[in-house]
Amino acid sequence: MSYLKSILIAVAIVAGVTSCKTPKDITYFQGQENGQTVDVVAPNYITAQPDDRLTIVVHSRDAQLSEMFNLTIQSRQRGSNVTGRSSAAQRSQTASSGNGQLSVYTVDSYGNIEFPELGTLHIGGLTRQEIAQLVKDELVNRQLLKEPTVTVEFVDHSFTVLGAVGSPGRILFERDKLNLVEALSLAGDLDINGQRTNVKVYRMVDGKQKTYAVDLTDPKSVYTSPVYYIQQNDVIYVEPNNLQKRNTQPLGNSTFTPAFWISLASFAMTVALLFVK
Repeated sequence: MSYLKSILIAVAIVAGVTSCKTPKDITYFQGQENGQTVDVVAPNYITAQPDDRLTIVVHSRDAQLSEMFNLTIQSRQRGSNVTGRSSAAQRSQTASSGNGQLSVYTVDSYGNIEFPELGTLHIGGLTRQEIAQLVKDELVNRQLLKEPTVTVEFVDHSFTVLGAVGSPGRILFERDKLNLVEALSLAGDLDINGQRTNVKVYRMVDGKQKTYAVDLTDPKSVYTSPVYYIQQNDVIYVEPNNLQKRNTQPLGNSTFTPAFWISLASFAMTVALLFVK
């Protein structure tokens, strides 16, 4: 009898201690104290890839001459910058330009575009600045324009966030570099049930889908990851933690609560007393 009581007391103590334990996998960037620095991976700027769309605008002192290099097809605000979940209608509204509608070039499977007067230009793998410099050099070298100014903007770049976040879905961005933390904030941050120690990023590399794992509780894992800077078409998946997974089962998390174990111990003690009698 005293042995059974001892077991019951021990179970109650363990259950109480377990229920008061503070989870260690919730806080971001653990171990990074005030003033402490952490190395960050080199910036990975967005580059032109097949099926990307972009605008290229040419200006010069001779406005009439430079217009022959600016096709007027699709409405878009020159110099606009949109990041977030704006709808196509909203983006079209902000894209109106008082100087006409600007063309959108689509990069083909070989990384090329067809540019007025210049013909085929290979821009695959180039940043916005590099594309602008390429067009500028071609115009000058072929003596088509003097001192041209070229502006390049990517159109409709996006990444996708799935899983245990505040607002999953496809998110548009047009910045040259957007890091993982900023990307998750655009998705409404992780839910409290999101697994912070194993955030997955899926990226196409050389025609194959590659998986990267990032631990948001470890600053080094975040800042030195190859996917710290998001690329177009990346997929970010936040896996729900075990607590959330167990909620999908009939018994849920009931078997992991102190009350469950205390009840089980009481039941066992009752059964034992029946046999003793």
